[in-house]
Amino acid sequence: MSSAHRPSADPGQEDYRILHEPDLRDYVARIPVLAAGLGGEPSSWAITEVGDGNLNLVFIVKGARSGVAVKQALPYVRLVGESWPLPLSRAHYEYLALTRQAELAPGLVPTVLHHNDGLALTVMELLEPHIIMRKGLVAGTQYPRFVDDITTFMARTLFFTSDLALSAAEKKEGIAAFAGNHALCKITEDLIFTDPYRIAEQNRWTEPYLDGLAAALRDDLDLHVAISRLKLKFMAGPEALIHGDLHTGSIMVTESQTRVIDPEFAFYGPMGFDVGAVLANLLMAYFASAGHERAPGERHAFEGWMLETVAQVWNEFARKFLDLWRGGAAGDAYPISLFAGEQGAARLEAERHAYMQRLFADTVGFAAAKIVRRIFGLAHNIDFELIEDPRRRATSEARAVRLARAMMVETAPFRTIADVTGAARKLRDWQPELSG
Repeated sequence: MSSAHRPSADPGQEDYRILHEPDLRDYVARIPVLAAGLGGEPSSWAITEVGDGNLNLVFIVKGARSGVAVKQALPYVRLVGESWPLPLSRAHYEYLALTRQAELAPGLVPTVLHHNDGLALTVMELLEPHIIMRKGLVAGTQYPRFVDDITTFMARTLFFTSDLALSAAEKKEGIAAFAGNHALCKITEDLIFTDPYRIAEQNRWTEPYLDGLAAALRDDLDLHVAISRLKLKFMAGPEALIHGDLHTGSIMVTESQTRVIDPEFAFYGPMGFDVGAVLANLLMAYFASAGHERAPGERHAFEGWMLETVAQVWNEFARKFLDLWRGGAAGDAYPISLFAGEQGAARLEAERHAYMQRLFADTVGFAAAKIVRRIFGLAHNIDFELIEDPRRRATSEARAVRLARAMMVETAPFRTIADVTGAARKLRDWQPELSG
């Protein structure tokens, strides 16, 4: 990282406290690089709390010259309250992830300007006029840069933190650096891989219309086996440094730029979890689109673009990942000395494609798991939630769940990404039997 973009040092170790506007103004004013960048007198700065996520406080601070975003971790899950405590150390892991991602995928994450471990606080560049991608998709907006940017981000951050690119020692050091982020992993393990399939206090769904489907999930042992296998893979597969929460609410966009934010769930896990998360959220946006129509067929072009985007995300990610692997990777896995000569090179190339087929299978399964949790678990998507008519919402959600179950249990038909988009297209107008 160049000195111009290196985060400023802490102004002295501080005990944790939740910063409200007066404290935050004073704190930022004491950091010379931040105060100079904002410009003007601190008393003139506009400070607004804008956090709409599940965990943290997020402030926008605007001065005469520029603005910054300030994120502070709370000692509990914001969505639930103090009854669900959460370690502040997640801010440290988010900072580590952001700085590593900035090295591997420059220009695709916000620049970190300052970090304070004691306060669990990070100051980043203010992304304007970017919006949360999920909000744009609800509105039916298309983003022409998205595919190229997100596939570059995923290919580079996943490949260069894997055994394909690293020595065994480097990889193990990376795993160790993030091993302490287990509290955030536990949230994923419960909320994604367990709770939607059992009676859990914090589960919710579109009642009464999905009551029968929720009960069916709890009784579906084939699905329980499939989700448990995915959970085991999540827990026991440290393939690469993953973002861990790579949904369309963690991506900010304009028509010409993409920035990935909020990697506080980062740890060394299965690559397919990140890729699957992106695909799942695009598929949910596709199914939700019908519920946002004001007239039949109004969003036909947008929905076509969504399915094209799903296909392109996988195809471009796979192409870029393979290109990086072919480009002289020096990792300890697949030593090049074992694949000398023309026959060796051909065999290694065949193995690369077999590797990608396995990664695709993981991606499909994890995508399905992410869909189910967003419809029956604790935290839902505005893609569906902003559909005002609950019956229309439940219809869109039931279509997505039908696809998800097939992707998780009836895996044989899903050999390519075209199989996934084709199945989604067939379910676009399917009329489920709803409860109530």
